[in-house]
Amino acid sequence: MMKTGVFVGSFNPFTIGHDSIVRRALPLFDRLVIGVVGDNVHKPDIPSAEERMQVIRDLYADEQRVEVKPYHGLAMDFAKAEGALFIIKGVRSVSDFEYEQWQADFNRRIGGIETILLYTEPELSNVSSSALRELQHFGVDISPFLPKRK
Repeated sequence: MMKTGVFVGSFNPFTIGHDSIVRRALPLFDRLVIGVVGDNVHKPDIPSAEERMQVIRDLYADEQRVEVKPYHGLAMDFAKAEGALFIIKGVRSVSDFEYEQWQADFNRRIGGIETILLYTEPELSNVSSSALRELQHFGVDISPFLPKRK
């Protein structure tokens, strides 16, 4: 039986922190589906899901175990549709942990989907998409925080 995990987010932009989670999750699964939020109403100025997905597809073009797909609705429903039993999440801080803990509880209780938390590498703990968007807004080059294709 193929083990499938999903890693979901808006990925606006997809950072070196996201890349770290993907690369560290890959040994756990036969297939890793990166689900890109397509309907995030809380972020109206977000680039299209297709634009965000293409960046990620280009990054993992040589990794056959990675698939990139849009998703709408609940992560647990997306995971089920993909045949996954696990959702992978990255955790940078105590506040991230508390947020992910209640989400994980609902995913398990309602959807039967387990959540695997991967702690952020210490040197990446300050990297967040929202911080990078703010830096970029003020003209800062954020390229050192974006992954490069290997």
